[in-house]
This record gives sequence, structure tokens and C-alpha cells, in this order.
Amino acid sequence: MSDKPIQNYEGVESWETIILLYNSALREIGTKLEILNDEFQHVHQYNPIEHIKSRIKTPESIVKKLRRRGYESTIENMVKYVNDIAGIRVICSFASDIYRIAEILANQSDINVLSIKDYIHQPKESGYKSYHMIVTVPIYLSDIMVDTKVEIQIRTVAMDFWASLEHKINYKFEGDAPEHIKRELFECAEMVSDLDAKMMSLNEELKSFAESQAPDKRQEEKHRIERALLKEHFYGEAE
Repeated sequence: MSDKPIQNYEGVESWETIILLYNSALREIGTKLEILNDEFQHVHQYNPIEHIKSRIKTPESIVKKLRRRGYESTIENMVKYVNDIAGIRVICSFASDIYRIAEILANQSDINVLSIKDYIHQPKESGYKSYHMIVTVPIYLSDIMVDTKVEIQIRTVAMDFWASLEHKINYKFEGDAPEHIKRELFECAEMVSDLDAKMMSLNEELKSFAESQAPDKRQEEKHRIERALLKEHFYGEAE
């Protein structure tokens, strides 16, 4: 067993080391997601993850968030009170993929789930939908191990498109958009939900069709192999 001390940011005093930890945590989670996607392709011939985005909050953004909450701008407060310094966004094809990916991640032995916010079953008033997890993953440096926080957002392509538009509108109006724009944005959120539901229903129908065809394909493959073996047998005897 290693004699390395296990720490939780204690003794981590430089901004550079903090950023190293968060970037490393993003790579750890990103690699886990890529392996998961590869496994699904291998086993099910299907990729649940369309793409992955990651980012580290800027120092200015972190300071603003601390000030809004009434905290001093210290490294201790930063790692304690700002949970989304390291963020990774997972874009899925269908809503059903969201919960499957979240469950698999949560069950991995080195991932500790700190909190979950399910904005899919309980959307925000604006209509925003996404599945948020705050997790920690152990990062090993030369002399310490630090459980480092990452915010994981999991959503469909349609949800991500809507959220991107909402972000642009809020930025344009500094969080105070006119009421008619808020109403139209909410109506768009409802259309996104309908689209996700219809696309998932269509996908389930396609899966059922593929499964119904599977026995015929397996039988066809069996016959193909048998014919190849017979051909090899007879040609071998002729020689």
C-alpha cells in the first residue's frame, strides 16, 4: 500500500496546481466517457454519446461567483464553494441515454457523487432541461492524492441547442430578457421535449425491427459458414 498522504486540497496553495488538478480531472472523466462509448459500439453497435465538451472556468468568472455569494476570493473558498470550476458536457442522442450514462458513471468505484440535479424530470421555470452531477475523481500527483470536483451535464442534442440559445439571450439582455422572448423560449423548450420524445419513440421502433430481423441474420450467417466449410472440404479432397 502506498505511503502517500491523501489530501483534499490541503496544502494546495498555488493557482497553477489547482488548474492542473481540474484539467486532470476533466481528462479522467473524459477518458471514462470515451471508453464507455467505445464499449457500447463494440457490444451494441451503437454510440450513445454524440460528443463531449469540457471547460475550466476563468478566474474572473470564479471571482464573480464567489462575490455574488458573499465569499472572499481565496483558493480555499474557490474549491469549497464553486462546484463547477471544471465542467464537462455530454451530448446524447436520446433522453434514455442520459440516465444510462449517469448510472454507469455513478457506479464506478473511483467516482464519488456529491449531488444530482435532475432538470429533466423537474425543468427550470425557463424550460431548461439537463441532468447535472457533481462528482469527485481522485487525481494522483507525485506526492499527494486529491479528490477533485467536476460538474457533469448530460443532455440531448435538442436540449443542448435550446440551452445554447437561452445562454445567448440571457447574455444579450444581461439576464433580464423581455417577457415575450421568455414566453417564446419556453414554448421552444416544449417543442424540444416533444421532438426528443418522438425521436426516442422512433428509435425504439427501429431497435424492435432490428431485433426481429436478428434471428434471420444469425441463421443466414450460420448457413454461409456451413457452405464455406463444405466448399473447403470438397475442394480439399479434390486436391
